[in-house]
Amino acid sequence: MSLGQVFPEQYQQQLDAKAAELRTLMAPFNAPEPEVFASPAEHYRMRAEFRIWHEGDDLFYAMFEPGDKRAPVRIDQCRMVSSTIEDCMFPLLDAIRADELLRRRLFQIDFLSTTTGELLVTLIYHRPLDAAWEQAARDLQRSLGLEIIGRSRKSKIVLARDWVEERLPIAGRELRYQQVENSFTQPNASISMAMLSWARAAVAGVGRDLLELYCGNGNFTVALSDLFDRVLATEISKSSVNSALFNLELNQVTNVAIARLSSEEFTQAMNREREFRRLRHIDLDDYDFGTVLVDPPRAGLDPGTEALVQRFERILYISCNPETLAGNLGTLCQTHRVERLALFDQFPYTAHKECGVWLVRK
Repeated sequence: MSLGQVFPEQYQQQLDAKAAELRTLMAPFNAPEPEVFASPAEHYRMRAEFRIWHEGDDLFYAMFEPGDKRAPVRIDQCRMVSSTIEDCMFPLLDAIRADELLRRRLFQIDFLSTTTGELLVTLIYHRPLDAAWEQAARDLQRSLGLEIIGRSRKSKIVLARDWVEERLPIAGRELRYQQVENSFTQPNASISMAMLSWARAAVAGVGRDLLELYCGNGNFTVALSDLFDRVLATEISKSSVNSALFNLELNQVTNVAIARLSSEEFTQAMNREREFRRLRHIDLDDYDFGTVLVDPPRAGLDPGTEALVQRFERILYISCNPETLAGNLGTLCQTHRVERLALFDQFPYTAHKECGVWLVRK
């Protein structure tokens, strides 16, 4: 696929190929037929980053073929990004091109949008930003009706706020999420809604308490909290913990406690190997855990966390890397069986596959 372009007529064929690859990978675990959740074929990315390439008096959005940072590919249209981003990105660049204060040593532009039309733009420079730049940026912000952040080395200028609020309709409710600039957020809102709905369907009726590892900004935490008596969620990133706490309050969720711990640290706490001040407000013995939710990074679960989650009757595993998922299932399926398997096409037209697995103790 050409960079920055999408070909909707090829989408279903590519999605079918991903599903076939997943079936083959999951065959050793007697997994059922995957439930396949398709992305919109275009305008699916809610956030995007573009290098800015300067040629004389011109500048343009640039992407690069993998492994080659020397030959930029000029982007003059981009149907993969949300309509909110695409409608703004080229008028924005025209305005920057015409203003020396805004264009000089501009290195990159990041976009963060929502399904409700909010847009946050980060201009990243290889030079210090001063009061004159700030005034020019404020004028640009007013003229285009967006929100701007300026970044340079060891400097960040926020003209209004550094986050947007996403609103997702899930199970008859509107869930609200603070999404902070330069922090991880789900890039494909349509697929995020599919993941949350699928997860709710998987855990429906199981009750008791939920343990969630790698909770991030509370994406699943908020969506699943009403299906459990209580939830204990863990996350190591301080900024993500702060966003999760904000999102719990935003959605009036009161049955969730969050501990800033890595999965390895939480395993040590559960094994009574270490005590953590960050757990001083939580009595682990007071929980009645029946289900664990894990959404690990691409490296998957470490051996200690594998052993921990095997103690639970039910495991909900969200994976951004099917290869490491398969490695973990080699262990988890010694004690559990796969009852549901899902493919979420988070990144169309790429080899990336996002998966969900629901495991129940044998």
